[in-house]
Amino acid sequence: MESLKFLLVLVLLPFLVITLVIAENVNGEKRLLVLKHSDVHGEVGGHSRRCSPPHKSKSSNTETQNGATTTLEMRHQGRRHHHHLSPSQQLLSDEARAQSIQSRPTTTAEESAQVPLTSGVKLQTLNYVITIELAAKKRTLIVDTGSDLTWIQCKPCSYCYSQQDPLFDPSLSPSYHPIPCSSPTCTTLPFSPSPSCATPSSTCAYALSYGDGSYTRGDLARDTLTIANATAEGFVFGCGRSNRGLFGGASGLVGLGRSSLSLVSQTSARFGGVFSYCLPSKAYDSSGSLTLGADYSVFRNETQLMFTRMVLNPRVRSFYMLNMTGMSVGGVGIAVASEGGVLIDSGTVITRLPPSVYKAVRGEFLRQFSAYPVAPGFSILDTCFNLTGYDEVEVPTLRMRFEGDVEVRVDVSGALYFVKRDASQVCLALASLAYEDDLGIIGNYQQKNLRVVYDTKQSVVGFAEETCSYS
Repeated sequence: MESLKFLLVLVLLPFLVITLVIAENVNGEKRLLVLKHSDVHGEVGGHSRRCSPPHKSKSSNTETQNGATTTLEMRHQGRRHHHHLSPSQQLLSDEARAQSIQSRPTTTAEESAQVPLTSGVKLQTLNYVITIELAAKKRTLIVDTGSDLTWIQCKPCSYCYSQQDPLFDPSLSPSYHPIPCSSPTCTTLPFSPSPSCATPSSTCAYALSYGDGSYTRGDLARDTLTIANATAEGFVFGCGRSNRGLFGGASGLVGLGRSSLSLVSQTSARFGGVFSYCLPSKAYDSSGSLTLGADYSVFRNETQLMFTRMVLNPRVRSFYMLNMTGMSVGGVGIAVASEGGVLIDSGTVITRLPPSVYKAVRGEFLRQFSAYPVAPGFSILDTCFNLTGYDEVEVPTLRMRFEGDVEVRVDVSGALYFVKRDASQVCLALASLAYEDDLGIIGNYQQKNLRVVYDTKQSVVGFAEETCSYS
């Protein structure tokens, strides 16, 4: 069985100036967070690291009992300064995505491989990107488990945002084939801008919008997709002719959702409908990995993989949903009634909880963290502290529990969100939903240093602790 691995690189929020050193548990239900204050003038808000010179990618091929493994390295190249959003804008964009999930309309629509995944741009916060090849040209794409269609910007383009890679020109690709609107692939498309064809040979059009107001419109087509050393001929993707929004310098987006058009579904014959990722906790120059396939021997997990079943919710068929049964703060349990499930999402940053659950978690966290002075709330984060003058803090351990007695410990780096340069405003990295019946969301900030495995054939999601890196 072949294995393919992607590199993940985390983009540092441009307003942090402290180094976080995470020690072992203080007493089993608290973690020690060491704050090493650094003079980083010229880096924060600047571009000396984020716009580093190109880094030569590495690749390696190995043979194991489970088959071949292909590993590629990709470093974050950074974003141009005019793409930066303020901390408040970043969280507001994240809130726009979370709210859009709540209002989504109902729609009816065995090998393994590893390839590089770097960090990203979609909501200008902590999202992730990978580099693949389409029509033998490298493309840097945002990874989204809540989207189905993979798309890139194409020539001719009526409106294209600035991107790092050259625009894709279909006329130069002999393997490019537009999909007619009369084809079954198009007639079942849930995001077609018009229900009928002008002529049977007309090109299949698509239109997609995202929670932050970004959108892409264009034509559906097929071409050859290459992920490391694995090739998928006739891969269906969107050729975006009009694209607008907060996509930074990425060429487009790769959809890892649950529909038949997602990368996972289109490559399931080869990779078995299994993928996983590991998101790093460190900031600059940090890497993680995205893996396609069920060769678990390539993982470096430090705890046993524990699986919980996926559940379906007709409101959000593209997303991966789980039954959360409880949480704990510093060993104190809190019940969660997740009727309809909670969704786990790579594109949302901050975890959202029902108001009653959030109130209980917040109250217990405040009780256990009472030794530290409070600070004003920030944007969607209302539980903040002033940690200036502290060299280290004891952070109550957050845990999430899922159906099947699956317990997931949130890494201490995912518990606190640093807003101010001097640590004078550090917030509990959780937020409340507006209503009790809104869908809970597990964001990527709380998934750091976890191996998260999605097995779409068995309909389960697995978790294990792993120090995420790419080497």
